[in-house]
Amino acid sequence: MLSVTNTFLFFFTRVKVTFVLNDGKRLETVANVGDTLLDVVVNNDLNIEGFGACEGTVTCSTCHVILKPEDFERLPEEASDEERDMLELAYSLTETSRLGCQITLTKELDDLEVKVPEAINDACS
Repeated sequence: MLSVTNTFLFFFTRVKVTFVLNDGKRLETVANVGDTLLDVVVNNDLNIEGFGACEGTVTCSTCHVILKPEDFERLPEEASDEERDMLELAYSLTETSRLGCQITLTKELDDLEVKVPEAINDACS
């Protein structure tokens, strides 16, 4: 059973996340463990145009991110079939592409760096 202190630490552990935009601009922020990358963008008012148009319902690919191979290997879960279907619609798809709304942050993902591709494909519109 978790103590009150352990519960507090679990729910309020923060990790560093860096979004690298196509123009090279780096948006560094901290986020709560348990948040998705989409949550991080929304909760921190990061100015990434068009990111997360479907609000995390996996019906678009606007939160497509590209991870460094070593960061991709740190992800705790593989992409679901539904996510892979949406990724097929994304521009600039790579072997380390994922949807940000499907990446849930863990302590092990501290210092995560993700690249945001130049173009987005909004399947919702």
